[in-house]
Amino acid sequence: MRFEPNTLLAITTGCAMGMLIGSASIFGEEGLLLKYVLTTILVVAGYVPLNSWMLKRMGRPALPLIRLDSPHSAMWANIYPGLIGILAFVPLIFAGKDFGLMIVIAAVWFAITVGSALNARKAS
Repeated sequence: MRFEPNTLLAITTGCAMGMLIGSASIFGEEGLLLKYVLTTILVVAGYVPLNSWMLKRMGRPALPLIRLDSPHSAMWANIYPGLIGILAFVPLIFAGKDFGLMIVIAAVWFAITVGSALNARKAS
């Protein structure tokens, strides 16, 4: 069984997103775990179809992040899970705050990788 690189990127970014949600809910304000999870789900569920619709309206093709014709694209695409992993350390430094905006930003990055995985699946 062969995994497509864009799917692996989405899985890796999802794991980093889970780490960020866990870190923000443990070290942030009390009782915001459900808010963070629902925010992530809503952002991903809204971004992926709206982004593909907007690309169709602009007449641009929906390309995956990691492509075989560009070998460096895999290296650059790893910025998404790396940045989300770095953001997971912010609640450790600034404990007791609401990290909702940081969750939304990271959820958009996660949605980009999910959209990329879906685009790669359509292309093959």
